[in-house]
Amino acid sequence: MKVLMITGDRRFGAGHPRYDLQASTVEKLAVVHWGRGALWPKIPQEHFDVVTVQDPFWRGLFAWRVARKLGAKCNVQVHADLSGQSSLKRLLAGFVLRRADSIRVVSERVRASLPKHHTQVAVLPVYVEVEKFRNIVRQPEQNTIVWLGRFESEKDPLLALEVLRQTPNAKLIMVGAGSLEASLREKISRSNLDTRVELRGWQDPAPYLARAGVVLCTSKHESWGESMVEALAAGVPVVAPDVGVAREAGAVIVARSDLAQALTEALRSGARGELKLKLLSREEWAGAWRNSL
Repeated sequence: MKVLMITGDRRFGAGHPRYDLQASTVEKLAVVHWGRGALWPKIPQEHFDVVTVQDPFWRGLFAWRVARKLGAKCNVQVHADLSGQSSLKRLLAGFVLRRADSIRVVSERVRASLPKHHTQVAVLPVYVEVEKFRNIVRQPEQNTIVWLGRFESEKDPLLALEVLRQTPNAKLIMVGAGSLEASLREKISRSNLDTRVELRGWQDPAPYLARAGVVLCTSKHESWGESMVEALAAGVPVVAPDVGVAREAGAVIVARSDLAQALTEALRSGARGELKLKLLSREEWAGAWRNSL
């Protein structure tokens, strides 16, 4: 099987762990990057059996047109809970999904948010190498909160600062980057939190999970929640709203207004986190991904 993947992630390609895993299951896996503000990308003029795309919105519409032009099947991946999207995006997703030959979602929550269509849906979470995190030797630092993710509105990183202000004597390490970084830095300065917050950029989360007393999730919505799975696999408790797989993974679920109280209790108790999800092995996941096409 020859597969063309259309993605907005410019890190995705040879050498990326997930690319290498997926490429090992098919005859060929070519990648075309098409992101916000990009011009029409060059499409390889060769035979492909499947065109797969990582979202059902504008990129999904583009992939559907490419698949029609190449005479290939169209596989649409859905990583976002559609109920949290704008009306335009939901309308666009409905158009694309009704025309897809196959659909893959990353959770049952996402499947429940899909519009009505006639295509079979495969549920396959994002692959996580959990053994790496299970092998972390934890040396938690007292009152250390870790936040992991993109600095974007759906992740609500600014809420993490509000929660910190309500959590006495705690410090916050934020591992990630995004368009709200300037707003975060401004609010940190304005709120006199300079000595209590560290912004670390994109880093391997493992060393920070080794130090964490608790991981905080402030997302407004999640399709799945890879960072929560990694934290729980490392034995770090996670405090989160009821988003993505937080509940079934084993996080402490509270209302967004109660995050500070739950964080304080988690830090006080020193309890370990426990991953309750059963995840597929590398070989099982690779086979399931190929079948989802």
